[in-house]
Amino acid sequence: MEFAAELHLFVPGERRGGATALRTDGVSALGHVVESLGVPLTEVGALVVDGREVPTAHVPAAGESVTVRPVRRPQQVPGAPLRFLLDVHLGTLARRLRLLGVDTAYESTDIGDPALAARSAAEQRVMLSRDRGLLRRRELWAGAFVYSTRPEDQLRDVLDRFQPRLRPWTRCTACNGLLREASKEEVADQLKGGTQRSYDVFAQCRECGRAYWKGAHHEQLEAIVERALAEFSPGRSV
Repeated sequence: MEFAAELHLFVPGERRGGATALRTDGVSALGHVVESLGVPLTEVGALVVDGREVPTAHVPAAGESVTVRPVRRPQQVPGAPLRFLLDVHLGTLARRLRLLGVDTAYESTDIGDPALAARSAAEQRVMLSRDRGLLRRRELWAGAFVYSTRPEDQLRDVLDRFQPRLRPWTRCTACNGLLREASKEEVADQLKGGTQRSYDVFAQCRECGRAYWKGAHHEQLEAIVERALAEFSPGRSV
């Protein structure tokens, strides 16, 4: 069995140098064998046996040559509008995806793998996580491993892998609700004296009511948006 270089993160060191022999029980499906070696099937693009692509249910036979390939990019998620669910460890990534207008649910507390998998299935959301055990749960609608621990790299990886439509400044970074234009009077109870005097353009979340304006951190947020649009939405008007 040989794993693509992109999957070496998941497999033991002795299996990273090329094809290695592997004894199976003659009963287990190839997908189960791959996962038993540490690779979540969410990260597998194709299983190739003796030059032909086979399903995960294929039972490997003696003498077969198996190649495990990575997910093809951009990855297509059939059957539902593309939207995400992130676990408790990915709060910064969740806020940045929402900043870009990507439908992103996020659990700010650890509700457990079964509940996360159930929500992924119920809402047809792609589960993003660094938890390999969670990504192996069969209930998931779809899933993807987040390879980096740095939010900048995490965002770039997700945008490259799924290429979601970007609509910056349209979602609440706190709750994922959609934003609407709002008058100063409508959000006055959330404004301090300096903000009331200095700003006149506001937006408000339709769900949680949070107010937004171009405050002290706007330049930093603008830079995140501009980098994402330049790299993943060339020529697109927003």
